[in-house]
Amino acid sequence: MNQQQKETYNDYVEQITPKPELGIHMLKAFVTGGIICTIGQVILNVCENLGLDKDTSGCWSSLILVLLSVILTGCNLFAKIVDFGGAGALVPITGFANSVAAPAIEFQAEGDVFGVGCRIFQIAGPVILYGIFTSSMLGLVYWLLTLQA
Repeated sequence: MNQQQKETYNDYVEQITPKPELGIHMLKAFVTGGIICTIGQVILNVCENLGLDKDTSGCWSSLILVLLSVILTGCNLFAKIVDFGGAGALVPITGFANSVAAPAIEFQAEGDVFGVGCRIFQIAGPVILYGIFTSSMLGLVYWLLTLQA
């Protein structure tokens, strides 16, 4: 491929590549994440009003958000929320629940062991692995710093 062909190809690719509207995407992500967090706060407030302490209310709020995310994933509605809100739906705990539930649902036809069992952490596995590794390293650094104090 000569230089002229490369330039022609690059011009063609630039013409057909959609230009993302960054401002609109950011606004949608902000609104979507805000709605999810507002739902979580409402659940937290309801639990506290029912007499639960702050920590227990927080646990219930997280559990209910995860449950709602898995139900929406199973009903194929969470994908529509992600299409609209992008990272605003994927960053909170609901996105993590979706990343575990979606492969399990997708591969359930392959059976419990080779389908669900092998594929359930396909997306979430690296997050869990690197999260544990990073927290272990930070814990080690913290422990070494406390030895010097």
